[in-house]
Amino acid sequence: MEFHCRLGTETGEVIEGVHVAESEAALRQDLEARGLCVLALSRRGSFGWSGFPLPQRRRIRTREFIIFNQELATLLRAGLPLVQSLDILRQRMDDPAFRTLLNDVHDRVHAGAALSEAFDAQGDAVPGMYTASLLAGEKSGGMEEVIRRYVAYVKVVTALRRKTLSALIYPAVLLGLSMVVVSIIVLNVVPEFEAFYGGFGAELPWMTQVVVAVSNTVRNHFPLIVLGAGAAVAAGWRWLRRPGRAALLDRVVLRIPGIGSIAGQFATSQLSRTLATLLGGGIPLVDAIDVASRAIGNRFYAEQLAVVGQRLREGEALAAALEARGIFPSVVIRMVEVGEATGALREMLTSVADFFDEQIETRLGRFVTVIEPVLLIVMGLVIAALLIALYLPLLQLGTVLS
Repeated sequence: MEFHCRLGTETGEVIEGVHVAESEAALRQDLEARGLCVLALSRRGSFGWSGFPLPQRRRIRTREFIIFNQELATLLRAGLPLVQSLDILRQRMDDPAFRTLLNDVHDRVHAGAALSEAFDAQGDAVPGMYTASLLAGEKSGGMEEVIRRYVAYVKVVTALRRKTLSALIYPAVLLGLSMVVVSIIVLNVVPEFEAFYGGFGAELPWMTQVVVAVSNTVRNHFPLIVLGAGAAVAAGWRWLRRPGRAALLDRVVLRIPGIGSIAGQFATSQLSRTLATLLGGGIPLVDAIDVASRAIGNRFYAEQLAVVGQRLREGEALAAALEARGIFPSVVIRMVEVGEATGALREMLTSVADFFDEQIETRLGRFVTVIEPVLLIVMGLVIAALLIALYLPLLQLGTVLS
């Protein structure tokens, strides 16, 4: 099987390429034995265009995964054996894809495999942080506690993501409505005015001529415009699927005024809470860094975090390694320093996550408060300009007729 790999070297360099191995686990073991840090690893599709690798397994929906883990923790707390608990839960599962996954997990555990190994064999369908948490629970003997801690983590991150999306819905609706109104005016209203003014034989104002020319161009070349837009989207998607391009896009997003700061704070909050959850489960810091680099959504931060993990292996402190990257806020560096000095790193990381969660909520409120009137003003100006361009010839025709 072929795998797309993004790897970090001992010098902090990020390399990308395609490797062949019997399985993902075997490839990871081989790369780590060669001193390489695995930043991202995904199996190439067996069918389809090489620019669009097909996913091997659909990722389980978050809500169903949370419910499954809550029920699993309850059954384990009641004293039921792991195999029997998995058997009960797989029979009650309604989602066919999730039921198939649980059947495979049950069979592997029944055959003697550890629960973390069984879920790790499912590939990208299961978050890497979840399998790492299970491994920590197996080593410490606190499987139920680890599962509940993971559920609490997912709920907090999901709630923050839901708040972010909810805050952006209204501006998106306003922008969409403005585009619909402008499209109706350009495609349907302008041609009627053009036919009306053509009967008088008078020269139209330059403003009206521009609107009419744009309308004619769009109507006459509408199929080509649609095909061009589709080709641009397809090319952009193919470019984004190439190794390293997602990290480049995330880096560009971080530099956008207003939006970039919110995206950076969200990535920092997710990173801090992920590390705190993994450390609370008993996972060593270096391993927690590697898992967190694969769990956070911002690929640019993930690459930087992989370099941090490499520097930790060389004996550098976490605060110094984070500061050397130059992208993490100073408040994060200071609180990590205090956590390392006092032995309360997990508590400090949780405080960092809570602090940035509050910052994100405040910034989103301000962003929505500003963007809504700005969109209304811009939409009003555009529509007003179109209407002025359409009705301006009427004033001139009245002057000519008089």
